[in-house]
Amino acid sequence: MAEAAVIIAEAAATVDKEFVSMNIQLNLLDYQSELKIKKEDGKRYLFDPIRKTYLVLTPEEMVRQLLIQYLLAERNISKNRLALERALKVNTMTRRWDLMIYRQDMTPWLLVECKAPEVKITQSVFEQISAYNLTLRVPYLLVTNGIDTYCCEMDYEGETFKFLEKVPDLKGC
Repeated sequence: MAEAAVIIAEAAATVDKEFVSMNIQLNLLDYQSELKIKKEDGKRYLFDPIRKTYLVLTPEEMVRQLLIQYLLAERNISKNRLALERALKVNTMTRRWDLMIYRQDMTPWLLVECKAPEVKITQSVFEQISAYNLTLRVPYLLVTNGIDTYCCEMDYEGETFKFLEKVPDLKGC
């Protein structure tokens, strides 16, 4: 079994049943053949096509890279419209968001928080991405652990949000 499948399969039993009806099936394992993994000095590394470098392979990084492959292949997002792990201030603390998709005019459009497969997607994960979004005010938020994926559309005027049944169409934005 490929490394991505092993990492995700080990955590599959931890799915939080509370959110099952809103879960979006991205089938990220379909993209594992696109990943480039190497072993060097006893460590495993995963190639990041956006930053064009090898990174230490961690479960969270595996999920991030599988999602990137999905976005590139399935959603035809240009690499130039993706940014990874940028710093921002949340209250007085510096934090890093995982992935941002930008519109054609390079304004933020969809903010992503990736978790390792063994990390359940719970209310605290939504609170984390919401805190990041306080200053960013991105129209869409997506959280995933490679097993479960949830996407919300923000309504800033009404001060609400709604869960979506699929990742929004990125064409024309």
